[in-house]
Amino acid sequence: MKKLTTASGIPYFENENSMTIGERGPILLQDVYLHEKLAHFNRERIPERIVHAKGTGAYGTFKVTNDNECKIFIRFSVVTGEKGGSDTVRDPRGFAIKFYTEDGNWDLVGNNTPVFFIKDPKKFPEFVHSQKKDPRTNLTNPTSIWDFFSLNPESLHQVIFLFGDRGTPKGYRTMEGFASHTFSMFNAKNEKVWVKYHFAPELEITNFTSKESAMTNSKDLDYAQRDLVEAIDRGEFPKWKLNIQVMSLEQAKTFKWNPFDVTKVWSHKEFPLIEAGVMELNKIPENYFAEVEQVAFAPAHIVDGLGYSPDKLLQGRLLAYPDAQRYRLGVNYEQIPVNRPVCPMNNHQRDGRMNIEGNSGSSTNYQPNSFDNIEADVNYKIQPMKLDSEIADYYDRNANDDDHYSQPAMLFTKVMNDKQRVDMIDNIVQSMSEITGSKKDEIIKRQLEHFYKMDKEFAKRIAESLKIEIDYK
Repeated sequence: MKKLTTASGIPYFENENSMTIGERGPILLQDVYLHEKLAHFNRERIPERIVHAKGTGAYGTFKVTNDNECKIFIRFSVVTGEKGGSDTVRDPRGFAIKFYTEDGNWDLVGNNTPVFFIKDPKKFPEFVHSQKKDPRTNLTNPTSIWDFFSLNPESLHQVIFLFGDRGTPKGYRTMEGFASHTFSMFNAKNEKVWVKYHFAPELEITNFTSKESAMTNSKDLDYAQRDLVEAIDRGEFPKWKLNIQVMSLEQAKTFKWNPFDVTKVWSHKEFPLIEAGVMELNKIPENYFAEVEQVAFAPAHIVDGLGYSPDKLLQGRLLAYPDAQRYRLGVNYEQIPVNRPVCPMNNHQRDGRMNIEGNSGSSTNYQPNSFDNIEADVNYKIQPMKLDSEIADYYDRNANDDDHYSQPAMLFTKVMNDKQRVDMIDNIVQSMSEITGSKKDEIIKRQLEHFYKMDKEFAKRIAESLKIEIDYK
């Protein structure tokens, strides 16, 4: 047996669960191996983004319902593909928005699905490695993909989304967007609620079937990019309505599932959608590299009245995203025009790569000092987060939270129609039939067991198509 160690050779005992305060608590900065994993992961490729490498972007406006509006920039992307890949492959799609507000930039960084494959950031490098090219063949490896899925049943909800038609959206203009994570909002009285963000397109939601996706892919690798650019150039400005779900602190305590688990959704019936505003895209960037490639998003960027939650994957992204941008673009990446806020920036940060703002001239770069009047404004303090525990430890991410099957089953039986169910089964069978190697039967049967726990008939139909006999009790 080989001992798991850090890069410095120190034996390490916990590779899947981050150190948190209580089972649902936020992650501690002292979990240094989490930092090592994410920091190394962010530096594995240069200069292309590790994920979301291929994308397109546009400027527009966001108008708050019955209130003011602000300028925005959005970047859509294919998540796991390379920069020169296809726009129509089966993959989640990135949906990232930068709001240029009078109180600084707010970045809402999500996907076209309301859930994700994992719920602890320590698993993120492992997940992406399983979906990327095989280290020997440099080819996409269905065996690795399904091996990871089968060994991580919390991925099942997103797997059902991915292999359904939502896994191949027909361009970006007709695609939904979700921040996915749970965030918080609070008012001037410090009254706080938990929230989720949903973007619904004004146009009808449309997706490719697997066959349509393949046909489009053979003709135009840049289909989604072309569709967005040409529509805006024609004056057909796409719009999305922003809706939020709201959950009180008391409701969160009694919710059936962990409300901060990004592999779960909140019922629209129990927590109805509330309209919050409308987003419109109306301008294509003048220079793709300068704006689309250099735009930098980070969920750590929030503005007055907004806050985080104990969502573990979100907590990891608060560290990983700004770190990735500093690696790709330099420590002063927020001075690049597309990232620069519309309000003044006042701080004591100096020097470093990509400093293009005169480096603040001869002004002092320390605090406190006797020369400038830069002061911290306590009115913008983020509301304290009340924790459920005082014990910091490595908690199994699925302990007391291992229902990986109820919500995927509802998605399959209640949300999808007959055609969508048939298409999804065909897509899964096609993908799983490409599993090879000595572990083939073990991986297939392990995944079929998860499907069986979700829906028996669903599992049996896949098993029959794969010519596999199952007898789960």
